[in-house]
Amino acid sequence: MADEPILVVDDNPQNLKLVRVLLSSEGYAVRTAADAEEALRLLEGYAPRLVLMDLQLPGMDGLELTRRLKADPRRRGMLVVALTAYAMKGDEEKARAAGCDGYVTKPIDTDGLPRLLARLLAAPPH
Repeated sequence: MADEPILVVDDNPQNLKLVRVLLSSEGYAVRTAADAEEALRLLEGYAPRLVLMDLQLPGMDGLELTRRLKADPRRRGMLVVALTAYAMKGDEEKARAAGCDGYVTKPIDTDGLPRLLARLLAAPPH
């Protein structure tokens, strides 16, 4: 999956840097956005296969952004993986109901995350 495009949306600069370095070292072409509005601007001219989405974003949260992406016929096939530090009972169900294809809790498992993303990206597009 070398050069597979991935967008990481997270308002925490340290998380953005960690994930960008981790996924870039795995050969992914990573772009980042600090909030939903920046992500939407980037997506106007960019079509990643996968979006790693923080759920707790300022302004529009990650669940609403996911719903918007999945409602857009041009973006419906993008894989969205929820990323959250505030994993409460029922949060994974909420993320899946919004359209997320995967769910990851912080702190990020630096071994497990690349394996999960590789598995999702290897599946045929839906």
